[in-house]
Amino acid sequence: MAHTNGRTSRHAIYLKLRQMVLTLELAPGAALSENELAASLGVSRTPVRESLILLGQEGLVQVFPKIGSFVSRVDPARVADAQFLREAVELASLEDLPARLDDTVVAELRDNLERQRRAGLGLEEFFELDEAFHQGLMRLSGHGEVWTTVAAAKGHLDRARRLGLHENASPAAFAAQHREIFDAVVGGDTTRARTAMRSHLRAVFDDIERIRDHSPELFAVDASTVPVRRSVVVWE
Repeated sequence: MAHTNGRTSRHAIYLKLRQMVLTLELAPGAALSENELAASLGVSRTPVRESLILLGQEGLVQVFPKIGSFVSRVDPARVADAQFLREAVELASLEDLPARLDDTVVAELRDNLERQRRAGLGLEEFFELDEAFHQGLMRLSGHGEVWTTVAAAKGHLDRARRLGLHENASPAAFAAQHREIFDAVVGGDTTRARTAMRSHLRAVFDDIERIRDHSPELFAVDASTVPVRRSVVVWE
């Protein structure tokens, strides 16, 4: 990352580190070195330190005095809270669809669905299409701008969703769920659309349980748990 200055630099570093956490490039539970992060991003330690504080306020990073900073492990309680918010907003938007849908947005959603089915699609590419699909549905109801608020609140949820994508052999099942929701929306069947959406959004909870069975170290158990520094830092 090129050297930049001032508020823009701090915000850019924050966004970059947040994205690294959300995409699991910085894995749940990973130790964070301000020096190493600053060197890799080509900046001083100050914007990195400030960014870690902001990420701590979001619950995505934990700072332990005299021990160090760590990527927070995925907290199922925070996932559930974010899921509650997202489900409430998206289901409400389906109730607010106009009688005449915007043809341009409908065409964009059709194209999005086709791209979701493309062979060899990477998980991050699918995740971006997934986000755009859900925001597109909200645009149909005239509430597309609300997506920004939803996106800002679902950091833990997005990490759980990405873990779920890695857990599945293919995103094809999620793409099929999107198609079912879309078909119900354009067919004017709001009840079916809401039922399909609710089931689709809640699938993340099943993914969490499966992943926690074989990788419990990725998930928070007790908010008061503190890593212990021995020859290496370990979580108790």
